[in-house]
Amino acid sequence: MAAEPGDIAPDFNLPGLDGGDEISLSDWRGSVVYLDFWASWCGPCRISLPEMVKLQSALSDAPFTVLAINLDEEPHKGVRFLKRFPVNYPVASNPDGSVAASYNITGMPNSFLIDPEGRVVLAHSGFRPGDMKIIRAHIDELLQSAAE
Repeated sequence: MAAEPGDIAPDFNLPGLDGGDEISLSDWRGSVVYLDFWASWCGPCRISLPEMVKLQSALSDAPFTVLAINLDEEPHKGVRFLKRFPVNYPVASNPDGSVAASYNITGMPNSFLIDPEGRVVLAHSGFRPGDMKIIRAHIDELLQSAAE
């Protein structure tokens, strides 16, 4: 079953990519979440990751987080990638792709915008210049609604 707009986003419990604490989507209930699936071998991910770092920085005072799930079958490749392209948000590891399957990921990067109640608002596949402007408009709208 795919995670489509209007659906409750499938929860997960995954280890941090760096071997750190377990990461769960439910930990961010009450916040807007930009959930991003990526892998070290994904060319467009090299474009999207810096944009997500900027997004996280810009919204650091808001009830918002970027949350990433690395799908490398060998997690050390994702760790090595992040040493070259550091991020300022949590990154989980899902080498068997089980969580990606629950979201019906067919390509990368693939992302989902999730509202404070845990509902998928937007599913986005790929990443092209200008995409973040559209995504940011949706995030701003959700944050505005949550503040009212």
